[in-house]
Amino acid sequence: MTEQDFIPAEYSAEINDGKVTWQSPSNIALVKYWGKKENQIPANPSISFTLDSCRTTTTLSFQKKKNAEGFDFELFFEGEKKESFRPKIRKFFERIDAYLPFLKDYRFKIETSNSFPHSSGIASSASGMSALALCLMSLEKQLNPQITSEYYNRKASFLARLGSGSACRSIEGGLVNWGEHKNIPGTSDLYGVKYPHEVHKNFKNYQDTILLVDKGEKQVSSTLGHDLMNGHPYAERRFQQAHENLDLLKDVFKSGDLSKFIKVVESEALTLHAMMMTSQPYFLLMKPKTLEIINKIFEFRERTGMHLCFTLDAGANVHLLYPENEKKETLEFIKSELLQYCQNNQYIADHVGEGAVKLA
Repeated sequence: MTEQDFIPAEYSAEINDGKVTWQSPSNIALVKYWGKKENQIPANPSISFTLDSCRTTTTLSFQKKKNAEGFDFELFFEGEKKESFRPKIRKFFERIDAYLPFLKDYRFKIETSNSFPHSSGIASSASGMSALALCLMSLEKQLNPQITSEYYNRKASFLARLGSGSACRSIEGGLVNWGEHKNIPGTSDLYGVKYPHEVHKNFKNYQDTILLVDKGEKQVSSTLGHDLMNGHPYAERRFQQAHENLDLLKDVFKSGDLSKFIKVVESEALTLHAMMMTSQPYFLLMKPKTLEIINKIFEFRERTGMHLCFTLDAGANVHLLYPENEKKETLEFIKSELLQYCQNNQYIADHVGEGAVKLA
């Protein structure tokens, strides 16, 4: 599908007011997307696990206006009016205006909240923007009841991407690809797609325990971080590596080889941080405690033969990934040896989920 496929013809129904609520999860990338082109197009393909417990719940109330001039919305985060969020939402509306021509016809009230602690270092843009995109698609579905479920999901992912790139991977559950890859059919730079190939039972209900090492504000914004890939001396090789690692994971997902899974996932995490450390300006996003956790994981694997591994986003917090059948022993290790490195011993227990859910 192309961008043109998401520009609607005239709507067949007329809706004056209403309300809709969606709950959408965050996701954790296994092969990282880092670097983008114009219009939120990724410089390399990525794949992620959709999470379950880390969710944003968004209610969109809408009422028809008398004149269709400008965007009219107010936003409440966890019950409080949030003026600081307005520029991001306005920019999002500007980007998607051509694809949702009804936006200026309505006055919107956006009420949103997260299941995870505010400023916990968990990426909320993926869950937040995907939930809002799904709410807007619910309104479009009312205006055009002929929309199919496949088109609905793809357009929601397409719209979410224009708010936050990784948000396009939060619509559906399990493993989700984003970015064209020659050996994975149906992949697109425009939206996320559910991984189409066989997935071994080892990866069913995979666990993700998130260690909250540093809950402060990001040292570098995602936008700036992606921009630093422009002219980066190692960028082209990194983009090529992402394609190669997706090929490796394709074999891993079929065979269930957890040792190979660990090698790819941990390499991807460290490569992301290596790119940040070698950019201009450069950033060191890991904390000393992040490194201590990583070394403890290495020791645990060596000692037990289990398959606990780590991945990282662009920050200090650590996502611990492991199969469900090793949950008991792994959680005991996490609680006894790793929580000491977290702020106030805080962590989030999560696992791979089924994607976004409409609540009302």
